[in-house]
Amino acid sequence: MKAVVIAEPGRIEFGTVADPTPGPRDVVVAVTACGLCGTDLHILQGEFAPTLPIVPGHEFAGEVVAVGSAVTEIRTGTRVAVDPSLPCRECYYCRLGRGNLCERWAAIGVTVPGGAAEFVSAPVANCVVLPEHVETADAALIEPLSCAVRGYDVLRSRLADRVLIYGSGTMGLMMLELAKRTGAATVDMVDINTDRLTTARLLGCSNAVTSADEIDQPRGWDVVIDATGSAAAIQDALGRVGKGGTFLQFGVSDYATRAVIEPYRIYNHEITITGSMAVLHSFERAAELFASGVLNPEVFISDRLPLADYAQALDLFKAGQGRKIQVLP
Repeated sequence: MKAVVIAEPGRIEFGTVADPTPGPRDVVVAVTACGLCGTDLHILQGEFAPTLPIVPGHEFAGEVVAVGSAVTEIRTGTRVAVDPSLPCRECYYCRLGRGNLCERWAAIGVTVPGGAAEFVSAPVANCVVLPEHVETADAALIEPLSCAVRGYDVLRSRLADRVLIYGSGTMGLMMLELAKRTGAATVDMVDINTDRLTTARLLGCSNAVTSADEIDQPRGWDVVIDATGSAAAIQDALGRVGKGGTFLQFGVSDYATRAVIEPYRIYNHEITITGSMAVLHSFERAAELFASGVLNPEVFISDRLPLADYAQALDLFKAGQGRKIQVLP
């Protein structure tokens, strides 16, 4: 089959690799669409994936074309979205129900071959069957949405919170949509990319600005979310949290990224600083939300390129162009 391979840091290859074969409780999915995200860029930089080469792609959906000998729940021809998470289910954190913190953390497209290929193998337990009205290619958005749902699980939002989100790329916009639906009084967006701010306005944010200084909020915000991973954005965001507020590190940073905190202010203002890691008991809920129309795929998906153009697609993502970029086998 044809597949993208990150052979070593900084080098992408496109060629032929062996077709996957399903284990007893696995299925093989013919990939319809695979989304790109910051994790893929980090893997290209030599971070996150424990070993290279690897076929990337952890946001994907497609049609089941083969099933393992012990699979009875799903038949060939079934359209599915796939949760890429592969917790060991045996370690300390897995036994606590915190599989996203697994001591032997693994994921499709990160530690085992992923969806940037014509076919991919996945556990049947990770597959969510798509309803008829959901387009298969659009359903590749379910995985990033499930990360956003996990973020809101961590936040435990209150009604009438004032929310400030840094970054109006795909993930920031998803957090905007969830903030609107979890009772936020206002949702403000900050981004230096004015094209992306246009989309934030389209989706109904309260303010879309290039600096939080442009918004009159003298007491700060109840919830501040970084969806950029940028050191400058994170540093500014930490200073915008109001008394009793919460800062959520949602964007994925480089390993070397650093920010300075003010311990006395955290103590004196009772500020909570927390993080959200990938997916945890949120994929099925994200699939339900997606089927209900919580996201408009025509707004969220800006580019669909052939699989062979994966390197070009990743360059577009790195340059901050568009929103969700997909590759199609």
